[in-house]
Amino acid sequence: MGLFKNKTNAPWEKFYTKQELNIKVPNISIYDLIEEKANEVPNHIALHYFGKNISYKYFMKLIDKCAKSFRSQGVREGDVVTICMPNTPEAIIAFYALNKIGAIANMIHPLSAEEEIKDYLNSTKSIMLVMIDLCYDKVKNIINQTNVYKTIVVSAKDSMPILLGIGYMLSKGIHFKMEARGAEFIRWNDFMLMGFNYNGKYKVHSKKDSPAVILHSGGTTGNPKGIILSNGNFNALAIQAKTVLKELTPNDNILTIMPIFHGFGLGVCIHVPLYAQAKITLIPTFDAKRFDKLITRYKPTVLVGVPTLWEAMLSNNHFKNVDLSGLKYVVSGGDSLSAALCSKINVFLREHNASIQVMQGYGMTESVAATALAWGDANVPGSIGIPFPGDYYKIVVPQTQEEVPYETEGEICVSGPTVMLGYLDNEKETNEVLQKHKDGKIWLHTGDIGYMTSDGIIFYTQRLKRMIISSGYNVYPSRIEQVIETHEAVLKCTVVGIPHPYKVQVPKAYIVLKNGYSALKVKKEIKELCEKNLAKFSVPKDFEFRKSLPKTLIGKVNYRQLEKEGSIQNEEK
Repeated sequence: MGLFKNKTNAPWEKFYTKQELNIKVPNISIYDLIEEKANEVPNHIALHYFGKNISYKYFMKLIDKCAKSFRSQGVREGDVVTICMPNTPEAIIAFYALNKIGAIANMIHPLSAEEEIKDYLNSTKSIMLVMIDLCYDKVKNIINQTNVYKTIVVSAKDSMPILLGIGYMLSKGIHFKMEARGAEFIRWNDFMLMGFNYNGKYKVHSKKDSPAVILHSGGTTGNPKGIILSNGNFNALAIQAKTVLKELTPNDNILTIMPIFHGFGLGVCIHVPLYAQAKITLIPTFDAKRFDKLITRYKPTVLVGVPTLWEAMLSNNHFKNVDLSGLKYVVSGGDSLSAALCSKINVFLREHNASIQVMQGYGMTESVAATALAWGDANVPGSIGIPFPGDYYKIVVPQTQEEVPYETEGEICVSGPTVMLGYLDNEKETNEVLQKHKDGKIWLHTGDIGYMTSDGIIFYTQRLKRMIISSGYNVYPSRIEQVIETHEAVLKCTVVGIPHPYKVQVPKAYIVLKNGYSALKVKKEIKELCEKNLAKFSVPKDFEFRKSLPKTLIGKVNYRQLEKEGSIQNEEK
């Protein structure tokens, strides 16, 4: 133990003032925190969407109207309602409205496959669904197999200016007639009128420890699971981020490209800027080729994204004359940022008149996606910076609670007010990931490897868990394997991530067939099986058939070797 005698528990604290370290999370709901801030700046713009501005005052009125409609249709405190939406005003309004009435918002990806949507609805016991109209054909096929009794259908055009909305519908070729199949389908605008005459009590003053949100991730094992987050988790993130991003003001404009079904998008790109009373410019679908036009048109002061977003910026030839001098912050998260890419971004920013550097962050969905940031003097190249005020980090020998010395690699553990309540209906994995240490704190064992310097600056090096991050989205090999192995011809399947020039990684499936089956005959069937049961970004980019798979010394499939082989094959193509 002598090794740690001169080691303070939090060497990074010197980067903060005592006041900044004294983070206090109020015992209120997510909605209550934003209501308080909105009332201070009623006439400022909260949301901007395709040229349409929504003031903080009107935003709160819409939330109130939506909350009444939910209550009038039977949603009660503690009920779960699923939101399957891209970044639109309706999605944000529904999220805060549910929180206002004490319900729990289950956030899922609109590109999820039919079976995935069904699983998300059933595992969370959702009673209502708010979805984008593009999901209609998928949802109508499975809704009778769930407990959902009403589905609210939103179009991306609903909050657009009229002419733009008509153009959107024509360009997308969206023409369908909704059919009620067991569960009632209701258009958003009709739903918003349903609470008009509701006179009952509908506002619930939830406490900070009450469950508020369910997000979905792979945890440390790489198996998809629901993550229960509290009001206090989200509010703590907002207060911490505002403490670090000192220059974030009501005059700022955040370009919100990161999706709201991702903790990074919902927490950092929605709740944080609303707490800071800033303007959020919502981007429902991102087109890398038009990135320069987004910057020129909306003139954001804050950009938040994943490494693939910065790759898109660097490779966009139309950025030549784009002025970035108005940027205050550029924050990267969702996946690790290589030192080479970090350097390229900083050069690009300087060449386009920005006086700032990119700041790399780190977090997990299990901790609302952000617990550390490389900012100020702690913005050391290649690092993920220092913990947010109120958060604590330690590096331990993997799968133990034994702390390692500075500069020594080990598993990253996090403790603080943003750490989740637990996994949904999964006590075993919750107890494996959330552990009480000798110091009395609950520590989140991340399954990620890194090290800490004597100054408290943290470096992330690699993942322990099997998970692929493709364009910032979590892709779970085990889930893909389960789907492929349901095909009668498949004996064994292993999925790994292989390099991709734009998406960073994409999944590749290595398949061993049973005797008597031909790869030529079943490949198409297996691909169709994946397309039906997996989100689009989870469908393997490539399917390779083999007679056997490499094994480790203890007889397990050596997926690390397959990763190496996949990388080599990818380079040779």
